[in-house]
Amino acid sequence: MAIPWLTALKVIPWGDVMEHAPTVLKAARKLMDRQKTEPVPSTETAVDLAGEPLPSLGELKNRLVAAQVQLDQHAQTQAKLAETLAALAEQNAQLVSAVEVLRLRTRLLLWGMGVLALGVLYGAWRWV
Repeated sequence: MAIPWLTALKVIPWGDVMEHAPTVLKAARKLMDRQKTEPVPSTETAVDLAGEPLPSLGELKNRLVAAQVQLDQHAQTQAKLAETLAALAEQNAQLVSAVEVLRLRTRLLLWGMGVLALGVLYGAWRWV
């Protein structure tokens, strides 16, 4: 079970991963900073009908505006998350294509070395 993981770790082009890591990290930090600066929504959502009178129309409008602002902030956060996920998906696709190129180059290199070794052996045999 451990052998496929080791093989997978050897095949990953860590240079590309390290090259794109600062961009992903910067986007993640920006997203986390934005999350921290958002105001905490108030927990006062239910209306106590027994003890207090119903809120006025103006207060209801203010609450509605505040809720709309929060919804807009959440929509912006979701858009940023989507952008970050798109960037990660693009980088993942680049990693997969780089792995395929490396596999092809390795196969070609191995075949070339085999042909070269046969040529050297044939030349040495003919020389003797």
